[in-house]
Amino acid sequence: MPSSSTDALQELIDVVSRLRDPDGGCPWDLEQTHASLVPYVLEEAHEVADAIRYGDDAHLKEELGDLLLQVVLHAQIAQEGNRFALSDVADGINAKLIRRHPHVFSDAVASDSAAVKETWEAIKAAERGEQAPSASPLSDALAAKVRGMPALAGAMTISKKAAKAGFEWDDMAGVWAKVHEELDELKEALISGDQSHAQEELGDLLFTLVNVARWCGIAPEEGLAGTNRRFLDRFSRVEAALHGNLQGQSIDELEALWQQAKADIRAEQA
Repeated sequence: MPSSSTDALQELIDVVSRLRDPDGGCPWDLEQTHASLVPYVLEEAHEVADAIRYGDDAHLKEELGDLLLQVVLHAQIAQEGNRFALSDVADGINAKLIRRHPHVFSDAVASDSAAVKETWEAIKAAERGEQAPSASPLSDALAAKVRGMPALAGAMTISKKAAKAGFEWDDMAGVWAKVHEELDELKEALISGDQSHAQEELGDLLFTLVNVARWCGIAPEEGLAGTNRRFLDRFSRVEAALHGNLQGQSIDELEALWQQAKADIRAEQA
């Protein structure tokens, strides 16, 4: 008989507690800290997103489990330091959801999702309490918002908010001009051999391309994820054609196999 959600979650808590037990626990798990686990939290979140994109329920179920493990593990580490427990995490999010949905849990009215969002933001502002006025409130708010985002998603958030505030080009021609300007500056930085400067200019170019995506209504994260999948699909065919050995092949030979892979994929999808 399938276990209840409560039973299954308690078993996970017990398993993680056993892994972290100094007396017979797992050496790797015992070495972990909040900081050391950051890459795993990000990796698991991205793998959840990937499973959603592919529409694979079995994969999604597994990846959600991996992400849940990260939540429980962080709570276990905090509990060991007598700072907070998983129950405190759950209590906090429960209270926040009830507080920020007065149209569901109280007598407020929200006729559509736009009204819900407006209420949510107003309640968030009230929760922050009275603070000294900032000379750059939008910048401060955006800095806090994008702090935990992947860089690409953060760039899109900043771009949208800045444009809404009036920091915007007059037309698409201005956006393209900025792209060419940033590309030229990246080329100059690379020629100079200044790696740090080149990295800054690459970031400027990528940020400007995010603005292109915003103007055109394109999702850059989804676009790049799709490119990654298409590249790996084509690359795997090139590898297979060469029996896994790409060494010693000329660029012309590799390009011919690449184009053949693209053609085969198109034919299969037709």
